[in-house]
Amino acid sequence: MPEVDFNLTDQVAIVTGASRGIGKSIAKAFAEFGAKVVVSSRKQEGLDAVVSEITADGGECTAIASHGGKPEDMDNLLAKTQEKYGRIDIVVNNAATNPYFGPAIDTPLAALDKTVEVNLRGYYVMIQKAGAIMREQGGGNIINVASIAGIRPGIGESIYSVTKAGVINMTKSFAKELGPDGIRVNCIAPGLVETYFAGALMDDKEKQQKFIDRTPLRRWGQPNEIAGGAVFLASRAGAYATGSVIVLDGGSTA
Repeated sequence: MPEVDFNLTDQVAIVTGASRGIGKSIAKAFAEFGAKVVVSSRKQEGLDAVVSEITADGGECTAIASHGGKPEDMDNLLAKTQEKYGRIDIVVNNAATNPYFGPAIDTPLAALDKTVEVNLRGYYVMIQKAGAIMREQGGGNIINVASIAGIRPGIGESIYSVTKAGVINMTKSFAKELGPDGIRVNCIAPGLVETYFAGALMDDKEKQQKFIDRTPLRRWGQPNEIAGGAVFLASRAGAYATGSVIVLDGGSTA
């Protein structure tokens, strides 16, 4: 065995929100390092395209459509993964939403409820369900994708920031409880990454320049630069990490 081992051969990994952006890059990276990957998001069409890319590169990938805010969809996702592969080693909670961008005091109740449903309750319930499976099989690995907004709230994204702060606290809480069962729970907090999800910020040239000016690396990130952190946490290289929050933000919170 190498001194530092990033190998994921025969590990079974579920990645939510995997039809594009950070989730897609994490799924592709896991497959490159040998994992059997199950990709999930709301729309099957987008997932099928990811499966085609991964399998064309020699990886193993299956698509199962699932809504990140619906517990019954999570049950179906987990059950079908177990049915196909017999176990679940890694779960990446990445599905997220941010339907409202504007003053906190004007946040519509519907937007608040939707953001909490997917970003906070969805992650919590998935950890409960996947954690129970992992406890039965003797261990596992859960990675939550949060945001630096959970560390330093962004103006105009109050409820999103609140949910991402909750994800960070949730990660630490579950890590303490599930560690004795051989289950590691960690978190990645990306800064601004060039994805469809960040389009509202990246399309605003003034906000874009302000972000670049306050970021030591003077640029935003790419999805594959976040995927590297996920591979570390999922592999034996990160075997002593639990309850950790890895910030990947070009230094913007330094």
